[in-house]
Amino acid sequence: QVQLVESGGGSAQSGQSLRLICSARGTIDKVGLMGWYRQGPGKQRELVASVTNSGATNYGDSVRGRFTISRDDAQRRVALQMDYLRPEDTAVYTCHAEGGTYCAGNWCSDVPKAGFWGQGTQVTVSS
Repeated sequence: QVQLVESGGGSAQSGQSLRLICSARGTIDKVGLMGWYRQGPGKQRELVASVTNSGATNYGDSVRGRFTISRDDAQRRVALQMDYLRPEDTAVYTCHAEGGTYCAGNWCSDVPKAGFWGQGTQVTVSS
């Protein structure tokens, strides 16, 4: 069962903004690291941004200063605010959970070594 569901993708013009939301079916307050990755056409997957359960953030060089990641454990959501979009931001954006413990329904387990991945959401930026 998919545990992470992304929403908010779509099309935008250069300079505009989009906001992505990753919604978890279970609790994420004990998940060590929540992040967003992306894979553009013909490119390798790369880290966009991540946030620890203590609030420390990390950004890829190409998005630093333009994108902001935030985490709301109570709402089981991780948001990625993307401002000043560029055509090179065009990619499939995927949510990822890594480390710690994840609970859903009546079960809890350590997050698998490979983490949990969402199914991705397409972002297309035109010039």
